[in-house]
Amino acid sequence: MVIMKQSEIKGLSNAELQEKLGETKKSYADLRMAHAISPLENPIQLRTMRRTVAKLATELNNRELQ
Repeated sequence: MVIMKQSEIKGLSNAELQEKLGETKKSYADLRMAHAISPLENPIQLRTMRRTVAKLATELNNRELQ
């Protein structure tokens, strides 16, 4: 599970952000699929992954707008 703080995200380059976003989205999709098949031991993982994806996407979008 990947939990990133906002300060860590701001320190990444654009290419690293895109790479991390892709990896995290894939991990999130895999986690959702596993949860659909059988309940996860810790379903809060879904929330934290979703929020990490949102943080990465938001930072990437902010950089593109500037």
